[in-house]
Amino acid sequence: MTSAFTTEPAAQGTSGTAHEQYVLTLVCTDRPGIVHAITGAVIAVDGNIDESQQFTSTATGSFHMRLQVSTSASLTDLESALAPVISRYGVTHTLDVAGRHRRTLLLASTAPHCVRDLLVQRDSGDLPIDVPLILANHPDLARLAAFHDVPFEALPTRGAAEKAAFEERVLEAVQEHDVELVVLARYMQILSPELCAELSGRCINIHHSFLPGFKGANPYRQAYERGVKLIGATAHFVTSDLDEGPIIEQSVARVDHTRSPAELMALGRDEEVRALRRAVGWFAQSRVRLDGQRTVVFR
Repeated sequence: MTSAFTTEPAAQGTSGTAHEQYVLTLVCTDRPGIVHAITGAVIAVDGNIDESQQFTSTATGSFHMRLQVSTSASLTDLESALAPVISRYGVTHTLDVAGRHRRTLLLASTAPHCVRDLLVQRDSGDLPIDVPLILANHPDLARLAAFHDVPFEALPTRGAAEKAAFEERVLEAVQEHDVELVVLARYMQILSPELCAELSGRCINIHHSFLPGFKGANPYRQAYERGVKLIGATAHFVTSDLDEGPIIEQSVARVDHTRSPAELMALGRDEEVRALRRAVGWFAQSRVRLDGQRTVVFR
C-alpha cells in the first residue's frame, strides 16, 4: 500500500505494459448491483482494483464509493467503459489520475503556523498540492512565502469596500490559476455568503474547537479560566453558517490544570496544523465526500 500522500511509479503488467493508476469516486442513490456493475466496467478494460472503499448513508440514502484502479487503458477508455453504468444508476462521479497535485489557493492573515506546515509538507512531497499563490490581508507572511518560492499578495480588509475587493481578487485567482481548493490557513475574516456559495465543497477552514463555547477575543484565556481538559481543532468545509460547515477532521490533546494560557495556545496551534494537514491531504486524494451536512472520509 502506498503512503497516504505519495504516488508509486506506474505498475507493470505481466507483459511489461505500463499501467496508469486512476481514482474513481462516485455517489448515487443506494440500490442493488452498483458494485458489481462498477467492477465489471473496470474488468472490461483489463483493470485491477488496488483499493476499494464504500459507504451507504442511512441519513441520506446515498451510496458513496472510492476506487483506485490500475490499468493500461487510457482515462478516456475507462470513462467510456463506465458510461453505461453511470447512466443506468444515475451516478455522479469523478475520474482522475492518482497522485495528481491539486491546485490550492491559501488565504492567510498574520499567523504563520498553518501556512508554514502546508508549504513544508508540499515541499517534502508528502502533501499532493501545488500552491500558485498566497493571498493575505496583512503583509506579515511575505518572507515565509518567498522562502518557499510561492507568490504572495497582501490586500487590506479594513472596511466593507476593501473586503469586497479582497474577495473579488480571490475569485480572480481561482479562475486565473484554475484553483481546485481554497484553504483558509488562519485567515481571520468572515467570507461573504456569495463567496461561500461560489466555493461550496472546495473551501476548507481551520479553527480551535472551543466554538461555540468560547467566542471572541482570547478563547484560550477563557478556556484556561474554565479549566478545560481538552484542547482541539476542527477542519471543515466553509459555508455561510459561520464555523458550522461539514466537519472533515478534528484533532485533540488532553491537558490539565498545570497548563498556562500560553501553553494551551501553543498546543492548540499544533492541533490546528495536524487537523488541517490531514483534511487538505484527504481532499487532494479525493477521499472526502459530502453527505448532506456531514462528510464521508475514506481514510
